[in-house]
This record gives sequence, structure tokens and C-alpha cells, in this order.
Amino acid sequence: MRQKIVAGNWKMNTTLQEGIALAQEVEALIAGVNNGAKVIVCTPFIHLTEVKKVLKKAALGAQNCASEVSGAYTGEVSAAMVKSTGAEYVILGHSERRSYYHEDDAMLAKKTKLALANGLIPIFCIGELLSERESGKHFDVVKSQLEKGLFDLSEEDFKKIVLAYEPVWAIGTGKTASSAQAQEIHKFIRDTVAAKYGQAVADLIPILYGGSCKPSNAKELFENPDVDGGLIGGAALVASDFNGIITAF
Repeated sequence: MRQKIVAGNWKMNTTLQEGIALAQEVEALIAGVNNGAKVIVCTPFIHLTEVKKVLKKAALGAQNCASEVSGAYTGEVSAAMVKSTGAEYVILGHSERRSYYHEDDAMLAKKTKLALANGLIPIFCIGELLSERESGKHFDVVKSQLEKGLFDLSEEDFKKIVLAYEPVWAIGTGKTASSAQAQEIHKFIRDTVAAKYGQAVADLIPILYGGSCKPSNAKELFENPDVDGGLIGGAALVASDFNGIITAF
């Protein structure tokens, strides 16, 4: 069976003190949850070391890493630095990074290889804009992002990847892909992976849904055979809501 995962992306929210308190709340709520779901908390860089001290059941992740190993890159944080905090995961290719900071597929391929080389598990995001969905290009977009960002990896490295499908039109808008829409594209993503690496590898890869997932719709989304959990934004900042999504499995 594939790993069920709920990953919280805090984005640029919470002071260090607020982040520690939120992590403590999350840990208290998930302590009694035993449904096999892997819980990951992805915090701002400055929180990582301190939040790591709080986490017992949840795993720690970062929201990004640099595309270079080290050097004169003021303000950047390398994959090795992220790993040194105790983080196990790193979000790469989030739609906000692609859109606001113009991260392209070539850069994301470099970041992915650096993350893997440093023992981090990438949560690699793919997904289409509203205009791309409305023009029927959504399958082409996610296939291209997979091919250019990840398909240069060896089979062994690819098996370490967690994929997150983000309908960009549903992030922070209150819109959500229907359960049928989510299943349709998650299956397409799995089939695309199978065509490259084989069905056995495709069947191992968790594919998370990342578009306005809430306690009210998580159960319906997670019941789809190719939806293995969620990459959660806003709801991850409220411990009770985040726990409601975790217990939706």
C-alpha cells in the first residue's frame, strides 16, 4: 500500500514563537491518531530547528531549498542546511514559487537532485493555471512538468519522490476541484509515471491533492483510489482543522 500523507505548508506565516505553539497543538491532537497517515509539518526556514524539538509523531519539512550547493548566494538556504536542521522533507515547485519567483523546470530539476543528494524527500508540486484548465491543456501541463522536472531521475531516486497535484486555480480561492476532477488527473499523473518508470513504481508513489483541502471535503477527496492525501495550506495553520483532515482517512 502507498503511504497516506497529510503535509501542512505554513507558507510565510507565524512568528517563531507562534510556530512552536502551533506545532505543540498539532502534536497534542495527533498523538492519539493511529490511521497510518504520515503527518508532515513544513515550516518557514527560521522555525525548523526549534519546531524539530517539538515534533514527536509528525515529520519536519522545509518549503524550499536553493538550486546551488553553497557559495555567494545571499539569502538562500541550501539543501545541506535544510537537512542539518533535522528536516526530512522539502517542498519543491510550489505554484507560488513558480509564479512569483519564476522558478522553471530546469531549476526545479537541479533543486530536486540536490535535495535527494542530501537525503531529503522532495514533495514535488505540479499543476495548471485556470486558463490552462479552461483551454483543456491541463493534462499537457502536468505531463510537461513531470518530464522536465523529474524524468531525468533514476528509477531508484524517483521512487523517493512525493508528488503533489495543485490545481493553481483552487489555491487560496475557496474553489476546489471536484472529487471526480481530482481522481481524473491523479490517475493521469500515475499513468504518466507508469509509462516512464513502470506500473510497479507508479503504484508506490504517493500523489497528494493540494487545492483548498478542508475537513469538510477531505474525506471525499481521499476516498479516490489515486489520491493519497493532501498538501494543506490555510487549514494547516489551525491545528483542529489540520487534525480534521488527518482523521479524514
